[in-house]
Amino acid sequence: MANTSDIKKGLCINYNHDTYSIVEFQHVKPGKGNAFVRTKLKSLTTGRVIDNTFPAGHKIDVVRVERRVFQFLYADDSGFHFMDKETYEQVSLQEAMLPNPKLLKEGTDVDILYDAKKETPLTMEMAQYVELKITYTEPGLRGDTASTNVTKPATVETGATVKVPLFVNEGDLIKVETATGEYKERVKATKK
Repeated sequence: MANTSDIKKGLCINYNHDTYSIVEFQHVKPGKGNAFVRTKLKSLTTGRVIDNTFPAGHKIDVVRVERRVFQFLYADDSGFHFMDKETYEQVSLQEAMLPNPKLLKEGTDVDILYDAKKETPLTMEMAQYVELKITYTEPGLRGDTASTNVTKPATVETGATVKVPLFVNEGDLIKVETATGEYKERVKATKK
């Protein structure tokens, strides 16, 4: 058992018969009254985010997790299938356990967090950015802009739709932030 002074971002805890990861936290010491810790908790089973306040010194039940590298294989009606790169064991996860499944490309390496005690997968984490090729977008024409930040929808190779600037064309490689699904930059082609 730990207490609120051990709270940090990414810590996994048991709370209300579910496993949560701490997304944000803030230790607060008001002028009057007792100190407390304000947190945002993300359920690792449903993906729901809740706000919760713990009184200072409150006991919390920490879940020991292991991070394992898996490779994304494919998705079908039964879920998303991954393979452990060391043991070649396969595991299937439901869409609710994935942060942004539409950005998953076959062959991508991901981290799957396991409950070390129960040996069950909790959630999957992707790299901060993923590079994807644009398969379809309307051409952007000069003079289409009424303001400086004009975007257009573009479909990427995984089937996801991303808002991109007008200068991005079909066939371009772009960098997308996995947490938000937003366009970051166009990837420059490397000369061979």
